[in-house]
Amino acid sequence: MTSSASQPQRVELRAADPAAALAEAPEGASVRVLSAKGRRTRARLIEAAKSVFERDGFLEARITDITKAAKVAPGTFYHYFDSKEEIFREVALAQEQRLTAPPEPGLGEAGADASIWDRIRRSNRRYLERYRDEAALMGVIEQVSRYDAQVNEARIATTRHFVNRAERAILRLQREGAADHRLDPAFAADALGSMVARFAELWLVQHYRDYDFDEAVEQLTLLWANALGLRPEPPSQPYARGH
Repeated sequence: MTSSASQPQRVELRAADPAAALAEAPEGASVRVLSAKGRRTRARLIEAAKSVFERDGFLEARITDITKAAKVAPGTFYHYFDSKEEIFREVALAQEQRLTAPPEPGLGEAGADASIWDRIRRSNRRYLERYRDEAALMGVIEQVSRYDAQVNEARIATTRHFVNRAERAILRLQREGAADHRLDPAFAADALGSMVARFAELWLVQHYRDYDFDEAVEQLTLLWANALGLRPEPPSQPYARGH
């Protein structure tokens, strides 16, 4: 599996206004117009591919397995995708977007009065929950990202999302006198973000050790807070497991 950066970019257009969409398509792009039925079929193929990749991994997955799971004729696949690589990249990108999506209102959000500790804790919990919920797929993505440039690019984009957010937060904490001023915010964000990401892979994909989920969240939070030199968490704001 290799990068297809040199291949024409595929652009799927809605039948409602294909002319307008075509005008905005990148030069040299491979353009296909999809009806509402076509979009539903394409979505079904992507969902079926996700299940097959989770079950069989990338190398063992076959296009015929995907079309069978999607309940479409084998030839239908090639109306929407050129290869197994292409559909996997789309499945992987959708998962990366799930990892970085903001929390749903009222679910895991830290209010304006939340402590620094609680913000770190909630962020760690949300990432680990989303990684755990798609651990089978994440395992395949981690493997493929080692040799496919596009999948790796999507993984790196997720890393940058969290690192950039953490870097801004660390810099703000330093300005407020809450974090160790000797730390380089970018270095700290890279190191701490990598710690959480690699821990998630070792624990949830490779099953290196068996940890209690709440305890894993708490230990990562302690590591973050201690690394940043934060003051101890106030006793008046105890950690509430599961929240």
